[in-house]
Amino acid sequence: MKRDGKEIAPNTGAWVRHLRSLTPARVGLARTGVSLETHDLLDFQRCHAQARDAVNSRLQAAALAATLSEITCAEVLSLHSAAPNRTTYLQCPDLGRILDEPSRNLLTRRAPADSETSALALIVADGLSALAVERHAAPLIEALLTPLTGWQLAPLCVVEQARVAIGDEIGLALGAQISVVLIGERPGLSSPDSLGAYITWNPRPGRTDAERNCISNIRAEGLSYGQAAAQLGYYLTEARRRQLTGVALKEEPHRLKED
Repeated sequence: MKRDGKEIAPNTGAWVRHLRSLTPARVGLARTGVSLETHDLLDFQRCHAQARDAVNSRLQAAALAATLSEITCAEVLSLHSAAPNRTTYLQCPDLGRILDEPSRNLLTRRAPADSETSALALIVADGLSALAVERHAAPLIEALLTPLTGWQLAPLCVVEQARVAIGDEIGLALGAQISVVLIGERPGLSSPDSLGAYITWNPRPGRTDAERNCISNIRAEGLSYGQAAAQLGYYLTEARRRQLTGVALKEEPHRLKED
């Protein structure tokens, strides 16, 4: 391995330090006998506890809806999946992909006329990390306001106990051409608060993950709000121009190099 043009011998302190500078992964942990050193073991337990807390925590939906309404000056709908609580949500994933009856009734009352359509439905869902949504959804949407200038938006939705596919039912009900689901991603041992964005053209129940584009790892240690907003703006513009999302829609290589 080389660093700054110089060869680094493997299994040396410099080699391990170089690897650690490239990744938050646990690389080259020291040992005492057959066990990890105490500080590394305690750090692992702390990160594991943070990940478990993120998965099990409940989204403060009312507070988030109020914040989003203030930022966007737009109507915010509070919805809920068919999973009545967190335990059911974790044990029965399918229930997180559909709305409960009161939420469906609310969307029915807010449904546009047959001649009306909106360009975009923005949906904020707790997913597997309410922590990620509470930390990053509002700042990301604030960064999105400029790229979304001129777009006709459906009412913004905040959904509890939800998974990505719930955006298909919501987008269809609101008559949106495109849905964007901002959702808490599955926590890792170094990332309990990672936010993801899933973009779907012509949302409707039955869409597959191959028909979506995903922007992942939106957080302070990953993709910044500005970078994520720029990528979202690109995907949304291209999705509307080409009328598709998913594996057929990729970000151009020259754009990736510029970023």
